[in-house]
Amino acid sequence: MSAAADEVIRALTKRGLTLAVAESCTGGLIGHRLTNVPGSSACFLGGVVAYHDRAKAGILGVDEDVLTREGAVSEAVAVAMARGVRRLLDADLGVGVTGVAGPSGGTAEKPVGTVFMVLADRSGETFARQCRWEGDREENKARSAQAALELVRAYLVEHPQ
Repeated sequence: MSAAADEVIRALTKRGLTLAVAESCTGGLIGHRLTNVPGSSACFLGGVVAYHDRAKAGILGVDEDVLTREGAVSEAVAVAMARGVRRLLDADLGVGVTGVAGPSGGTAEKPVGTVFMVLADRSGETFARQCRWEGDREENKARSAQAALELVRAYLVEHPQ
């Protein structure tokens, strides 16, 4: 069990908040870590693995123009994913994660290991983080899932309610 996931679940439950996640490059790993925590059903509503752009647009409502202009691996898309899953599942907080896990798919501008993650809250505020990992595919996914959980944990500490 992930210590970060455990802390997130405890903090969300204590505050009566709910969380939903939209995952691309992590492929469901964030949801997996959250649901490994006993009692997670009190606050974790669920997630969407939107790996293909059609899923990002069709399920989460990511604007196709944004996908074309910014690329699927971008802060703008992570924002739209976080807001989309938050709305879709009517959660207090939504997290969106998109990136290039590797070993291929990177560019000079967005090399393998580039990941964008965003937390969106009910007020409309968003909190973004960009990471650049240098591991293999599995390591990049694991680090991204951990960083997303840490983003939620940091939000909960910085916004004590």
